[in-house]
Amino acid sequence: MKIKLLAIGKTDDKALVQLIQKYETRLQHYISFSLEIIPDLKHTKNFSEHIQKEKEGQSILSKISSTDRLFLLDENGKTMDSIEFSKFLQKQMNSGPKQLIFVIGGPYGFSDEVYQKAHGKISLSKMTFSHQMVRLFAIEQLYRGFTILRNGPYHHQ
Repeated sequence: MKIKLLAIGKTDDKALVQLIQKYETRLQHYISFSLEIIPDLKHTKNFSEHIQKEKEGQSILSKISSTDRLFLLDENGKTMDSIEFSKFLQKQMNSGPKQLIFVIGGPYGFSDEVYQKAHGKISLSKMTFSHQMVRLFAIEQLYRGFTILRNGPYHHQ
């Protein structure tokens, strides 16, 4: 199985980029992982919130195949602790999808079509974080989940 994290817009903060790369490298020891950035939309001042979500949704859906299992990182999603998330990852691997995709949407969330295609929603916290920071948190939690599954020394209970 492969895991892909899709995100709208590039990460501007160099310190965050370095940390993201650090956890990407660590995660690669456990599973094939990629972070794919979907470019920000241009001239969004002329778009309504709905139009922006629709256009971003089209970009997201163009990156997904019918055999992928899609989960949205969404503030209204299911909350899990790190142990529960590691069990979720194991369950996904056991069910045999070729690719597991997590998506961080744009500033207004996801289009209805993206919600309809998703297999579920996951919340990293009840707090709100910048989309750039969520990338780091998501990758770190994936890494943590795999270290839990492999009984690595990273996670302490």
